Amino acid sequence: MPLSETDLSIGRLLARAAAEHGEHTYLASPTARLTYAEAERRSALAARRLLRDGVGKGTRVGLLFPNDVDWIVWWLAVSRIGALAVPLSTLYPPAELGKVIRLADINVLVAPPDILGTPTADRLEAALPGLAETPTPLLSLPAAPYLRRIALPGAAAEPSAATTALPADATEPSAATTAPLGAAPRLWADTTALDENAALPPELLAAVENEVTAADLAIMIHTSGSTADPKGVLHTHGTLVRQTAGWPAAISALCGGSAAPRVFSSMPFFWIGGVLAATGALHERVTLLVMPRPEPGAALDLIERERGEGIVGWPAFTRRLREHPTFAERDLSAAPLLRDGPLDVALYNVPDEFPVHRSLSETAGSFLHTDIRIVDDEGHPVPEGTTGELHIRGIGVMSGYNKRERHDVFDPDGWYHTGDRVYRLVDDPRLFYVGRTSELIKVAGANVSPREVEAVVEGFDGVQQCLVVGVDDPDRGEQVCAVVVPDTVDVDAVAAHTRRELSAYKVPTRWIRTTGERVPTLPSGKLDRRGLRALIADGTLG
Repeated sequence: MPLSETDLSIGRLLARAAAEHGEHTYLASPTARLTYAEAERRSALAARRLLRDGVGKGTRVGLLFPNDVDWIVWWLAVSRIGALAVPLSTLYPPAELGKVIRLADINVLVAPPDILGTPTADRLEAALPGLAETPTPLLSLPAAPYLRRIALPGAAAEPSAATTALPADATEPSAATTAPLGAAPRLWADTTALDENAALPPELLAAVENEVTAADLAIMIHTSGSTADPKGVLHTHGTLVRQTAGWPAAISALCGGSAAPRVFSSMPFFWIGGVLAATGALHERVTLLVMPRPEPGAALDLIERERGEGIVGWPAFTRRLREHPTFAERDLSAAPLLRDGPLDVALYNVPDEFPVHRSLSETAGSFLHTDIRIVDDEGHPVPEGTTGELHIRGIGVMSGYNKRERHDVFDPDGWYHTGDRVYRLVDDPRLFYVGRTSELIKVAGANVSPREVEAVVEGFDGVQQCLVVGVDDPDRGEQVCAVVVPDTVDVDAVAAHTRRELSAYKVPTRWIRTTGERVPTLPSGKLDRRGLRALIADGTLG
């Protein structure tokens, strides 16, 4: 049943999911499971505790959790009361974590007592100067001036054991507590267990949820990048719910038409791919298979155990699965595309070997409800089949960037200029991604799209992956350099194939063979083109 305009909030979406298919598994990890009904019950208790401690509409709540049940429970709790969820990357080094906490104006931070083997207390004290010496229940830190409280659900109440986790089901009434870091009581005003007696009554939560509207801000996603400060992308409940409505159908198609697909998502919940999965799976019956840390062997174990039917994520991780020494022995009959499909699912069933555009953080991972135009360098619309820059606007687009005025983000007509180069075909609603404007290679004044060259090279038998970058050339400005995987590829044969398919100025003049593990990636799993160019420049790859 389609959602009405009055139902466009995360809380109402969850309520419908719990009512219609409550006992269906919503999420499974190597150590935990969560049904839709359990997600509703456990997030309600957490939401009532948040309300008791003064968290409400508009409060900025940082969530520092890996991919697992607790992230889902606390994200839903924050969303249900109209607070603004700010997922934080568990990959941040201390300096970057502290910077994002400050940039996002986080007021309350919720985290487990231990993150991927590192005590959270140690991580936060390294990120926030002065935290270890703060003696009062309410924090007062110039390094994070809006931060007042930190909560570690599941930590032991004794100061000397602040990072000792209780059972994994840390939001169960008898299990979770909020404990101080170190020896000073500087988190919640008390350490009362997260139970019925420590939370406001259910009637108040129901009244609060009725006041959460489609127009209220729901989430701030920080875009990952290799330079400058990350940008905080702001989305409302209405945009997030609308833009994720088509995700279950797309996943069903990826999983062979399954009515209740089981899909492995290697996308972390703290970036838009993970948020798309977490929210999208509330619309229909979908079981998300997730891991706190994307380790290929354990991922294959989980996919086998749960009879996973597909995988969504960056191709670098899919390549790692296929290169795992046990891959050939695995029973992956439920997921034929994982074994036999393209490395990148965005290249499944495409006409010209250019991938389908994966969408943007700025559109909550989807192009539903989004106005689109493709323009040339002068801003004029281009005909179908012609590559240009993608502009977007409409109710499917972000509200804006944190701490940026609207006129700094959108043009006078409301368009956001993405910098993505795309094209469309006649009678095909999909966008095909050619590359970023900033990624274009300038060869003697002519533009070369890395993706165009990569598509041709990857069409040659024996090439698993091709990555194309521009490297400095004293005569032509840049030359086209192709890095191919594996290191046993016959480069002469591939070069001859490429010369038959491309104009001469697009053909790589430098070829490098390497193995998949030597190709640098960003923490998000995306190719690190800047890092790749640096490895080529200093001779590490060559």
